[in-house]
Amino acid sequence: MKQKLYIIFITLVLTSNKKGSNETIMDEGGSWKHLSTFQEKMYKYGNGAYLPMEIVNPKTLTDKVASVISHVVVTTASKLAFISGQVSVDETGALVGSGDYYAQAIQVFTNLKYALEAVRADPLYIVKMNIFVVNHNPELISIIFDAGFQVFGPNWPKTASTYIGVQALADPEWLIEIDAIVIFP
Repeated sequence: MKQKLYIIFITLVLTSNKKGSNETIMDEGGSWKHLSTFQEKMYKYGNGAYLPMEIVNPKTLTDKVASVISHVVVTTASKLAFISGQVSVDETGALVGSGDYYAQAIQVFTNLKYALEAVRADPLYIVKMNIFVVNHNPELISIIFDAGFQVFGPNWPKTASTYIGVQALADPEWLIEIDAIVIFP
């Protein structure tokens, strides 16, 4: 008997109200839809693939971040890919964008895109991203996400994400590192 693998990524504490749950999911057309009970969905993306992924953004959690991330992603996928932290180096290992957060973010997201292509995964298959930023300040959030939108365009993954300010990364010239978990249809 095949077991279902449930992976739940929660970036904020999930709570429910006394009347029951009030989840928000994305329908096949990319529109947000409110649900009154838990429903498992298979999402169809632009390439025709159906993903065993449920996007949950409860009304009890802020919707300010719902345009770029999801609070919870639930999947029953049995094939996963774990992409190591991507940094701002080109294929030769040379640093790209010394001291420039936007230039480094473009390269980091480009490297993430290359890693996805290597395993034949669409960016929308990403269920979790960790974004590490050296010397974080609030102004950097839009700079980094703008770079992601530049690289991925309409395929920006609105996934469970954690944005983490750090003191340093493995190389002192690296300003951003992003790792990801991917599911397959």
